[in-house]
Amino acid sequence: MKATAMAHPIQGLIKYHGMRDEIERLPYHDSISLCTAPSHTRTTVEFSMDYDDDTFVVDGEELEGRAAERVEAVVEKARSMSDAAHTVYPVRLESENSFPSNVGLGSSSSGFAAAAVALAEAADLECSLPEISTIARVGSASAARAVTGAFSQLYTGLNDEDCRSRRVPTNLHEDLKIIVGLVPYHKETEDAHREAADSHMFQARNAHIHEQIAEMRDALRSDDFERTFELAEHDSLSLAATTMTGPSAWLYWQPATLAIFNRVRELREEEDIPVYFSTDTGATVYVNTTDEHAEYVEEEIADCGVSTTVWEVGGPAKLLDDHLF
Repeated sequence: MKATAMAHPIQGLIKYHGMRDEIERLPYHDSISLCTAPSHTRTTVEFSMDYDDDTFVVDGEELEGRAAERVEAVVEKARSMSDAAHTVYPVRLESENSFPSNVGLGSSSSGFAAAAVALAEAADLECSLPEISTIARVGSASAARAVTGAFSQLYTGLNDEDCRSRRVPTNLHEDLKIIVGLVPYHKETEDAHREAADSHMFQARNAHIHEQIAEMRDALRSDDFERTFELAEHDSLSLAATTMTGPSAWLYWQPATLAIFNRVRELREEEDIPVYFSTDTGATVYVNTTDEHAEYVEEEIADCGVSTTVWEVGGPAKLLDDHLF
C-alpha cells in the first residue's frame, strides 16, 4: 500500500537537549515548539513484494549509514504497531524538502513527521496524531511535535503513553511572522544530544527547565506575544551554553548569527519593535515579530548580509493524494 504525507518543520521555543534513551529517543524533559510554514517535507512510502530491500531516498539521494538507520527505526516502529500482512514486505520511502537541510531549520523534524504519518496510513494503523507522534519520535524527538503541528508540547516519559506530543492552545499564530535569517553552516544535532549530559551546565539547565515550560504554556494560553518569545530567546541562549560546554565544545553560531542577534536587540530596545531571536542547534536564526513589523524587520535582517524569507505558523502533518513515485 502507498501513502504520502506532508509535515512542517519546527522552531524550538523551549527546546529539549539530551536523551535518557537513545533507542526510543526519550528526552530528559518536556519541550515546546511551533511549526513553520510554508516550509515542508513531503514523503511517500510503499510496502511492496516487488522491492528487494527497504530503500530510503531524501532529496534524490539514497540514505546510508546512520541516516538510514534512523529512518529504519521509524519504519520498524510502524511495523511493530501494525497487524497488516503487507508490512512484512520491503518498503520504499522517498522524501523531498522545500527548504535547506542541516542548517538549523528542523528538517529532521518535518522529515520524520511526514514519514510517520505516511507509514501509519500505509500500514493501516488507526491512530490519532498524538499516537503517531510516538512513531516519529524514534527518528527525532522534535518530529513528534511536527506531527501535531502549530504550537505543540512533547511530554517526557518512559513509554509511548506518556512521551507523546499534544497541541498547546493559543491564538498567537494569527499575528506571528517568522523572518528566517539563513546562515548556511552544517551541524550535527544528534552528536550534541548524545553528549549533552556531560556538560557541567546540563544539570543547571534541567533545574530551571520545568519552570520555563510552565511559563511558556501560560504565555501561550494568554496569547502573550512578548513573554512567549522572550522566553524562547532566553532558552536559545541556555541551550547554546550547554552545547558549547560539552566535551566537543560545539560552537554553531557564526558572525552573521551574532550580527542578527545584535540587530534584533537594537530594533527592540531603540525602536520599540516587538521582535525576538531564536535558534536551535545551528547558525540560522528565527526572528519572531508581528505582521505589522514583518516587512521592515526583514529588511533590517537582510542588511546583516544574509538571505531571508518570511514564514508563519504551520498546522499538523497531513495526508496528500499526490505521490512522489
